[in-house]
Amino acid sequence: MSQEFSHRSVLLDECIEGLAIRENGIYVDGTAGGGGHSFHIAKHLKNGRLIAIDRDAAAIAAATARLSPFSERATVYRSNFSEVASVLDALGIDKIDGMLLDLGVSSHQLDTAERGFSYQADAPLDMRMDRRSEKTAYTVVNTYSEEELKHILFTYGEEKFSARIAKKIVEQRAKAPIATTRELSELIKSAMPAAAREGGHHPAKRSFQAIRIEVNGELDAIVPALKSAISRMNKGGRLAVITFHSLEDRIVKQTFAELAEGCKCPKSLPICVCGNQPTVKVITKKPILPSEAELAENPRSRSAKLRIAEKL
Repeated sequence: MSQEFSHRSVLLDECIEGLAIRENGIYVDGTAGGGGHSFHIAKHLKNGRLIAIDRDAAAIAAATARLSPFSERATVYRSNFSEVASVLDALGIDKIDGMLLDLGVSSHQLDTAERGFSYQADAPLDMRMDRRSEKTAYTVVNTYSEEELKHILFTYGEEKFSARIAKKIVEQRAKAPIATTRELSELIKSAMPAAAREGGHHPAKRSFQAIRIEVNGELDAIVPALKSAISRMNKGGRLAVITFHSLEDRIVKQTFAELAEGCKCPKSLPICVCGNQPTVKVITKKPILPSEAELAENPRSRSAKLRIAEKL
C-alpha cells in the first residue's frame, strides 16, 4: 500500500523556508499524507523530533515507509490534525517549534478509484479520509434533506446550481438509492443548464468537493487545530498552512488575524481594559502561491495558498 501512495508535496521549498526549522526543535506535520513534507522536515533536524499525523491508514503506511531513514527522530501517529493536543499529550510532549498543515486531498486519495473521491472514475460513494468513520458520501447523498443538500452544495462547493442539483438528487433517490460516483456525476451534470456544462471545470467538481468536506468535517477541524497548535508552540515557532479553496483560506486568514489582534476595546476608551494580547505575528500579509515552474510540473497545485504565522 505505502509504495502506491504518491503525493507531490505542494509548495515544498516555501513550506520548509517558512517553518524556519531549528535543528533541535520539535515539529508536527498534521497532514502527513505520503510523507513528502515530513521527509524534508526530518532531513533538517539533528537532535530534533518530528511527529507526522494523518487519519488515513494508507497515508500512515506510506509515511512510515518514507520516514524510515529517520526512524530515530520521526514518529508517525494515526489521528486527526484537530486532535494535535491529545497526540502531544500521549507522546509526553509539552511544546513544539512548528507545525505544518496541508489541507488538500492527496493525489493518492483522488487517484485510488475505490475511495470514491473522484468524479472521473466509477466507484462506491465513499469519500472518507478515515475509513473508520461511519458517515460516507452515500449517507450524505441518500439521507440528507433537499434543504441540507442545497446548503452543503452552495456553502462548501460555492455551486450556483445547488438548488437544481439538490432537487434532482432527491427525485432520483426516491426511485432508487444513488450508489456510485459515476451515477452522481451524471446526475449533477443533467441538473445543470447546457451552457454550464461546457468548458472550464468538470460540472461535478464543486458538488464533489462540497460532499467530501461534509463527509470529513474538514472545515470544522481548522479553527480548533490552529488555536490548539499555537497554544502548544514555543515563542518564535511557526505555523504554516496550505489551503486549496477560498473557504479554507478565509478561515485560516481570519483565525490568524484574530490571533494577531491586540486590544479589542472601543477606540473611545482612554486605556485598555480588555487586556487582550496578540499571540501571533502574521508572516504572510498575502498568501504564497506556487511558482510557474511548480504549476507546470504539478497542475493540481494551481489553487494552493500558503499562510504562515509566528508565535509571539
